[in-house]
Amino acid sequence: MNWFKIIKRKIKKKKPSKRSTLEYLRLKETARIVIHERLQFYAPLCGVVYKRVAIRNQRRRWGSCSSAGNLNFSYRVAFLPVELCDYVIVHELCHLKELNHGPAFWLAVEEILPDYKLHIVAIREIEKIGLVLTVE
Repeated sequence: MNWFKIIKRKIKKKKPSKRSTLEYLRLKETARIVIHERLQFYAPLCGVVYKRVAIRNQRRRWGSCSSAGNLNFSYRVAFLPVELCDYVIVHELCHLKELNHGPAFWLAVEEILPDYKLHIVAIREIEKIGLVLTVE
C-alpha cells in the first residue's frame, strides 16, 4: 500500500526581462574592466600570477579562488567602495599563495592592506543591509 502520494508540480520560473538581462550584461562588462584594472595593479604587489578570471552573478560570495589559479568575482564587487573592492581583490590574490585562512594568509593580506580588518567589518555591514555575499 502507498501511504503517501508524490505530487509533482511544475514550478514556473520567472524569465528575466530583456531589459534586466541587458542591464546585467552592461554591469558585468563594467565590472570586468574595473576588476581587471585592479588585478593588474595588485597582482605584482602580491607577487602572484593568476590564470583565468570569471565575472559572474554570484549571490553568496564576493569572490573565490581555485587551486588551479583561477579567480571568480561577483560583478557586484566593482560597485563597492574602492577600498572594499580592493580588499576583495587582494583577498583572492593572496589565496594564490595560501589556499586557506591561516596566519600566513592574513599576513599576506596585511602586507598589502594594513587596515584590512576595517574592510572586513565594512563588508559585513554591507552584507547585513542587503547584499548577502561572503569572501572565501
